[in-house]
Amino acid sequence: MMTRSINAANAHDLNSQYSQAIEVSGQKRTVYVSGQIPVRPDGTTPETFTEQAKQTWANVEAQLRAADMGLENIVKHTTFLASRQFRAQNTAVRQEVLGDQKPALTVIVTGIFDEGWLLEIEAIAVG
Repeated sequence: MMTRSINAANAHDLNSQYSQAIEVSGQKRTVYVSGQIPVRPDGTTPETFTEQAKQTWANVEAQLRAADMGLENIVKHTTFLASRQFRAQNTAVRQEVLGDQKPALTVIVTGIFDEGWLLEIEAIAVG
């Protein structure tokens, strides 16, 4: 599989932490990961946003591993935040988890299904 980051020269560029578009060629499989929530395998939910974000990413990774893929296969993900106040923390955790990887990204501030959850993440991975 080959991916190419696309960032049009005549379009806005708010930052370089993600790609405006991703071209994927030569992929064999596509995995769509449903929205993952910040719930641990034992059914508990961490209290802080940072802990919840790390748990949610761990849950995304677990689904990808079950499909014989990893975080490096993500080409697009959408993060749903319960509040704008979590923007900076969300960015920090995402950078920690994904490192130099820059998949296409959408962040939406919205109500979350459970009031105790501060975010939800869905992803598309190719391999």
